[in-house]
Amino acid sequence: MMMNVQSRSIRIRSTTRVGHNKRLDSSDDQPVVKCARLSISTTTTTTTTTDATAAGDARQQQQQIAVLGTTPPPGSSSPPPPGGASRSPVSAAAGSVPVGGSHHHQGPSRIGPFLLLPLADRDGVHSAFNTDTGDELVCKVFDMGVYQEKIRAYGTLPPHDNVAPVRDIVLGERRAYVFRDKEHGDLHGLVKGCRRLDEAHARTLFRQVAGAVDHCHHHGLVLGDLKLRKFVFADEKRSHVRLESLEDCRVLEDPRSDAVSDTHGCPAYVSPEVLSGSAPYSGKMADMWSLGVMLYTMLVGRYPFHDPDPAALFSKIRRGQCCLPEGLSPGAKCLLHSLLRKEPGERLTAGQLLAHPWFRRALPPPQPLSQEAASGGEQEVGAADQAVPSFEVEDDDDLFC
Repeated sequence: MMMNVQSRSIRIRSTTRVGHNKRLDSSDDQPVVKCARLSISTTTTTTTTTDATAAGDARQQQQQIAVLGTTPPPGSSSPPPPGGASRSPVSAAAGSVPVGGSHHHQGPSRIGPFLLLPLADRDGVHSAFNTDTGDELVCKVFDMGVYQEKIRAYGTLPPHDNVAPVRDIVLGERRAYVFRDKEHGDLHGLVKGCRRLDEAHARTLFRQVAGAVDHCHHHGLVLGDLKLRKFVFADEKRSHVRLESLEDCRVLEDPRSDAVSDTHGCPAYVSPEVLSGSAPYSGKMADMWSLGVMLYTMLVGRYPFHDPDPAALFSKIRRGQCCLPEGLSPGAKCLLHSLLRKEPGERLTAGQLLAHPWFRRALPPPQPLSQEAASGGEQEVGAADQAVPSFEVEDDDDLFC
């Protein structure tokens, strides 16, 4: 069977035997990259990365970069240019198709009709080329034991223009290969390149982000771990935003209750109630806090809560007080104040967010940010988030967002 998620129905093609076509070897498949899974403790966190030495060194250098627009240090990895990675398997297809025996292998591999090329900066993610149709896609690889849970939400959520659908699933003996549309960068990369967005541009993109979250909340999904990197562009012009995937979301068993206790998330986007350890908490309201962090970062070019000392960072988040630059319009300030509220019950819901006047009418252009606000001072945004000192972090998890 072949899975093509054009609607809520799912079809899957199993390729337990692929004839002479070669599949990715199990040693090629790495755990899905995500932020550290956190468990409450009173000890200081010791951060450990499990990447290869070169990648680890690059991330340690990137951790020192504060401003999103800063050029990475020499030797650090950077995302491939739009369309570049996904075309690589095509040029390699003329020769033999090797099966990679190491995750450092850069040659293409084959699974069913797809040629796969690992993306250097995203473990377990491959650029994919369908040799039957010529489609360029992105493939994420899961262990067979977890992939059904990872795609469960797609069976409950109706299609939405701002949620990336699953296009195909190919099942091997030990791995499931989930294919999605080709991406053209993400919001984090856009803000990093622009340093910050003007309000008109941010409004156009953030409206799509809010629409995706509202659609998920309305149909009983709590997203969790919301951040700029989770929203990708579906077009080369980078005007159409989509939620990258639903693999980290939680399907609510009781639509009337969104109480969750999971502490999975990126520190820069985590809400005060998650840090307090007072579980359970409202998953939807935690999502709304993360949306506030996203909008602030888009408009200002730095996270609302940042400090070189991790303990001080989380103290600021727990207090829930951040400074809004004078250059922002009154509507933007009002919206941010309505999302970044310490008390979850005082935050806007996703539906209320979309009804905010900042979205509904044209506003006068904001005044330029002050030099201090634009530079970010001590609260500049880094390419890597800080680790949470009040939680224990599993050694084999990626600490960076």
